[in-house]
This record gives sequence, C-alpha cells and structure tokens, in this order.
Amino acid sequence: MNFINPKTDYAFKKIFGSSESKSILKSFLNALIYEGRPTIQDLEIINPNLPPKVEGLKDSYLDVKAFLDNGTIVIIAMQVLNVQSFSKRVLFNAAKTYAFQLQAGEGYRMLKPVIALTITDFEMFPNSPMVISRFVYKEETTNLTYKENDIKLIFVELPKFQLELPQLESLTDKWIYFMKYARTLQEVPETMDVIPEIHQAFTIANQVNLTPEELEDIERREMFIYDQQGAIALGREEGLQQGREEGLQQGREQGREEGMQAKAIAIAQQLLSQLDDEAICQITELSLEEVRSLRNQNL
Repeated sequence: MNFINPKTDYAFKKIFGSSESKSILKSFLNALIYEGRPTIQDLEIINPNLPPKVEGLKDSYLDVKAFLDNGTIVIIAMQVLNVQSFSKRVLFNAAKTYAFQLQAGEGYRMLKPVIALTITDFEMFPNSPMVISRFVYKEETTNLTYKENDIKLIFVELPKFQLELPQLESLTDKWIYFMKYARTLQEVPETMDVIPEIHQAFTIANQVNLTPEELEDIERREMFIYDQQGAIALGREEGLQQGREEGLQQGREQGREEGMQAKAIAIAQQLLSQLDDEAICQITELSLEEVRSLRNQNL
C-alpha cells in the first residue's frame, strides 16, 4: 500500500476535514488536546469541503474547524513551512475566530472558548524538548491563570517526535506517528490498525482509493512544498556563506588594524625616552591618551 502525505493541505483536509472524518477528528483531538482522554463525545466539522485546485499554490497553510459538544471552537492546522511571522498568524487566526463569533446585538457572555491546534513540520520552540506545548493567559509573576482563559494555543512539533513503532503506547503517540510517518509506510502497523479511527484514516489516505486527478493534485502540492523547502534551505546556505565571507573580510581588516596598532605602540615605546607625548602622537598616529598611558606604564 502507498499512502498520501497527511502533511500536505489537500490530504490533511481530506483525512480530517471531509464529511466522513467526524470520528477520525474526534479521536485525533482527544489524543492531542486531551491527552487521549475521551473528553469529546461529539463535534461538528465546519465547512467540510476540500481545498480547490489552485494554480501556483501560493500558501501552505490550511485549517480544519470544528465545534465541540461543549461549545468550544477548535482550529486544526498543519504547517510544513516555517514562513515569516507564522507565530503571529496563529495568534491572529485564534483571536479572529474568537472575536467573530458574536452576531449583532449579542453580549460578550455568548463567546465560546477557542483552541488553536497547530501541527508543524519544523521546530517552533528550539529551546524546548517538548513535542506538545500548550499556551494560555497567565499572570507573569504568580502564574495565576486569567479568569476568562478562552484562547488556548497548542503546538505539536513533529521533528521532536522520536519514538519508534514498537515504543508507541498512547493514542497521542500513535496519531503523531501517523502524521509524521504515514507517507513512508507500506502497510498499516498492527499496533495502530486496532484503533478504528486510525484504520479509517489510513483507508482514506490509501492512494488506491483516490482518483488519478486527486493523486495528480496531491503530487503537485507535495512538489510545491519540496520546492519551497529547497528554496528556504538554499537561501539559508547562501546567507551562511555570505556571512562567512563577510566575517573573513572583517577579520582580515581587523587583523590589519590590530597589527598596525601593535606596531605603532612598539614604536611609541621606543620613543618615550627621546620625545614628548605630542611628537610621539604625530609620528605614530596614536592618541594623546594612548601615549600618556604607555608613559605611565613605563614609570
């Protein structure tokens, strides 16, 4: 079997945001938001439509939205490219979703919590070893949680997940493994196949169940991502090379300056017993303070 890459936008929404994905998404959110606890009993997927075929593929960001049975709105997003200001975009989308709930004439009490769940194919927080990070509003000094803590940001960083297949135990581990490795698998691992929702996700992701047009579109999107990743890597390498060259040039110039300075000091030391400070300054181009410092050192 060959599986489509769930990290691409079309595949991600087909698996988690289509009309037949309700049970899959419920299991996925219970795993990543509620640590595998069956907290969500029901949900409604908002706008369960696949993304259109767009020429150029100018963005790599696509989200799935759902209403939970407790009224919470969840935005689920997969991001493969670490684009500029991405962290601001996550916060903006969460705040916009929270604010735009109200209809004309409705009071603030009608606002429901918003959870922004973001899965990234890059490290968002390099200084933290945690695969899943959760952010809420808290008081800086006492860590007191804000009373109306209605916006929560949750990040899942796939590169930090290092468990091998035999090490998978929790539902959370298995869903993260699916997200990271499904594209490379040739069959459904037995330890994951026993979970009906993951089995269903693999069935949707199986290329044999897709039309040639769908496969072509997914391949174009995947190639677009690879091209963008390559462009980012090339730009980073060119930047590093330019930095190295500029550093070498700066080092050479600094070395010349330091060598000339050392030579001037050596000459000045020889002249201390023969000339006054002003004359030494004119000959060596040292400052008056530097010459006087040398003279004091030789007293």
